[in-house]
Amino acid sequence: MVKHLDFLSFAQYIFFAIILAAIPARSDDKTPIPDAPDGVQKWFDANVKPLADRAGTLEKALEAAEAKPKTIKVRADGSGEFKTITDAVDSIPTGNKQRVIVDIGPGTYNEKVIIEEDKPFITFLGPESGERPTLAFGSTAAEFVTAYTATLQVLSNFFVGANLIIQNTAPRPKGAKTNTQAAVACMIRGTMGAFYNVKMIGFRNTLCDYKGVHFFKDCFIEGTLEFIFGIGKSIYLQTEINVLADVPKELAIITGPAGQTKEQDVGFSIVHCKVGGKGSGAYLGRARSLMPRVVYSYCSMSDVISPEGWTNFDSPAFEETVFFGEYKNTGPGANTAKRAKFAKQLTEEEAKPFLNLGYINGTIWLLPPPKP
Repeated sequence: MVKHLDFLSFAQYIFFAIILAAIPARSDDKTPIPDAPDGVQKWFDANVKPLADRAGTLEKALEAAEAKPKTIKVRADGSGEFKTITDAVDSIPTGNKQRVIVDIGPGTYNEKVIIEEDKPFITFLGPESGERPTLAFGSTAAEFVTAYTATLQVLSNFFVGANLIIQNTAPRPKGAKTNTQAAVACMIRGTMGAFYNVKMIGFRNTLCDYKGVHFFKDCFIEGTLEFIFGIGKSIYLQTEINVLADVPKELAIITGPAGQTKEQDVGFSIVHCKVGGKGSGAYLGRARSLMPRVVYSYCSMSDVISPEGWTNFDSPAFEETVFFGEYKNTGPGANTAKRAKFAKQLTEEEAKPFLNLGYINGTIWLLPPPKP
């Protein structure tokens, strides 16, 4: 009788093992990003599973697009199918339903690249090691509306950028601040976009996180004034934020979130990032609209950050409605003794919504970085 029960138990074990193996893995949108930096990659690998393990769990259009990816090559020396990135993008049909990987070789591509709204599922991919390709252009708001000064403009959904340098080469503004000085390096207006190992370089308004949900990991973003701005809802993870606050009396602010209402549900969650740079007196963000939202968690902050941390930028009325949060940051710039009164030191419960993939609904669209 005992042997019979043992056999049944073993058979049941095998049955359930087969059933469980057939169930596709889901990225977990509840597991929090760990507080220890050395646990972040393990968390990412466990919660952002590759395509092969995600059948039936992703957005249907995305899953279909990823089933048969196509690669086209851009080489500045003419050895690829295209010499310019723009020509490669132009070759992709409108209404595209297939993941198209634009494999970009080393070199500098002096062009303003625009991915229109009707061209989703595009990946820009540089080499994993060695020289990364540089997209460079020098537009300013003296010529274009701010967002459209960008060297790279992503208007479509499901974009992925990896192993790139994106730069606005316009010179550093001098003198009194005017709206014509904005010079964006990268603008993303499409939703469900991800950037891995991308360096974004500029001065004023380097990254326009225009709108939509986005994920940035292992990136580098440099600038002077509001160089991460917009109404996107994004996670910035293990990204270096380099603020240039080295000109006396010149205002330096990292984020310029632009939420207007609670219903918009937007804002930036900045996690395990290195916040440093040159000079001193820089601000983590400013109240430039009615309902902006920014949270820094587990970040290391150098003394480039001012003791106040945040500014109302001469808009005291916004102090009552902003959501500027900090949670378990470290370094001299994280000292809260003299913090602006309208900033908030969050409890574990208050910080929790900003520390998992659910913040960007990542379980249905976020995939690991592509491999060259």
